Amino acid sequence: MKQRKEGYDTNEISDERMGYMGQNRQFKPGQKAPNNGIYVEIGETGSGVKHPKQVHLQAGDEFPETSNHNRIWTYKRKP
Repeated sequence: MKQRKEGYDTNEISDERMGYMGQNRQFKPGQKAPNNGIYVEIGETGSGVKHPKQVHLQAGDEFPETSNHNRIWTYKRKP
């Protein structure tokens, strides 16, 4: 059985310590867009949404409110 270090809860390990560096791919309303592009709504768990909103934002623009409080914004996939 593995022992874990004192004071570390596996559910509270930060993304940085897990090695996930770089830009976020999911954004909440009010956050600023990191790049120019088209963004679409998805569910909180990354699931698809019927008739998602799409917005075209410039870098630094704020994300608008989503259609529902359980949604977030992400980059639109390129075809």
